[in-house]
Amino acid sequence: MTEKTIGVGGSNAAFELEKITNMTQNVQPIQIDEYLSRIEKATHLMKENSVEVLYLNAGTNLYYFTGTQWSPSERMVGALLFEDGTLKYIVPKFEEGTFKKYCQVAADIYCWEEHESPFMLLNELLAKKNKSSANMAIDESAAYFLVDGILKANPSCNIQTAQQITAGCRMQKSVNELAIIKQAKEITMVVQKAAAKILRPGISVDEVVHFINEAHKKAGVTSGSYFCIVLFSDDTQYPHGVAVPQTLKENDAVIVDTGCRLEGYLSDITRSYVYGTPSDEYKEIWNLEKATQLAAFKAATIGVTCGSVDDAARKTLANAGLSADYSLPGLPHRVGHGTGLDIHEYPYLVRGSEIQLLEGMVVSNEPMICIPGKFGIRHEDHFYMTENGPQWFTIPMESVGNPFGY
Repeated sequence: MTEKTIGVGGSNAAFELEKITNMTQNVQPIQIDEYLSRIEKATHLMKENSVEVLYLNAGTNLYYFTGTQWSPSERMVGALLFEDGTLKYIVPKFEEGTFKKYCQVAADIYCWEEHESPFMLLNELLAKKNKSSANMAIDESAAYFLVDGILKANPSCNIQTAQQITAGCRMQKSVNELAIIKQAKEITMVVQKAAAKILRPGISVDEVVHFINEAHKKAGVTSGSYFCIVLFSDDTQYPHGVAVPQTLKENDAVIVDTGCRLEGYLSDITRSYVYGTPSDEYKEIWNLEKATQLAAFKAATIGVTCGSVDDAARKTLANAGLSADYSLPGLPHRVGHGTGLDIHEYPYLVRGSEIQLLEGMVVSNEPMICIPGKFGIRHEDHFYMTENGPQWFTIPMESVGNPFGY
């Protein structure tokens, strides 16, 4: 008798939700001292890169350095960080009161009215620090209108990207950051296991997505899922989904890729398995995916380039007869990406990247294999770099017949 996949199906949403408890009580938010140490590191990197002033835009970079949660929009909201450590916020006047409630690192707030130019205000702040012709690094995530406005208002500034400073700080996570990320991933793993158990023939993608959102909430993440991709059957060959998803059938391939945001930090875990009994071809590719993920993990040692980790995964695929490049059947995208306050951030495990793996870096390991017209398989776990090498946040999938290791 052919064995069905263990841990997939056989339960229902109400029962699985009832078992999930709040997993967030012991999470420690980032403290003021850590924000201040980040600012100090940024100023060191500014001096190394001959940058006199750094513009941080609303979004994850402003949040990372100042603890201020503010979404970017068509209005300039941000901060100037000078090489001497001085911080100055730039905020619309009507938002000043609200901004103060979100701001964690204290600094002077300078406001502009709706009819005024925030770029002229920025220039005034530069002039007060004798930096009107400064070498300025602008947040790499800033919209073009901000860069354009700054340049037109003060063409004497020398503008460059802030990426070498922002990513230079954010790529290496602190002990507290790693602890938050680990807890977020543990929550999502509980949700992944529960989602697998509620599957049944005829269940829709929407129903599974809804369950995963509610399960994240039940685990203590009030915002629910940060994102969720659920794919059945040959839809699984498309890494980021399809326009019109299929409902589940017996013996269908399944991919569930989801995560949540905890204290600003994100989880991102993908699980691939079959509802019912996997075919021999599926088993073969599933095991190759596991071997490829392991090859990337073993290649990730302190000081090696991110590109070499991608190379190790592709060599494993090539040895099995699949593409050594990006063509199909094979791995059509990079092996992995950094994760922190953004779901995708530096460093990237991609061919040609010369960024070296250093202690504290966090990356996904997801060398997806796509078989055109049939299915795709993606095992995605993240690891972080220690002085002794990579460490998993979550235990990789065990086997095609028992993916969750029951």
